[in-house]
Amino acid sequence: MPTTLNVRNPRAHELASELAQRRKTGITEAVIQALEHELERERSSTPLAQRLAALADRALAKAGPNPRPITETDRAAMWDR
Repeated sequence: MPTTLNVRNPRAHELASELAQRRKTGITEAVIQALEHELERERSSTPLAQRLAALADRALAKAGPNPRPITETDRAAMWDR
């Protein structure tokens, strides 16, 4: 037997009502659509650590096989542009 979802938060009700009104549907259907959308977004998102690792890998690949360390002068020059 499925359990029911009973949300008693006035803000949640307000948001669900607005979404239902904009989509010309019932509150229950609006909540289902919103939850499905958010779950799909969560499932398809790449974790931050993984995105940063890929960025670091691309930066290292551009640096070449023997990159020279960046100096204070190099750092200062980047800010002067």
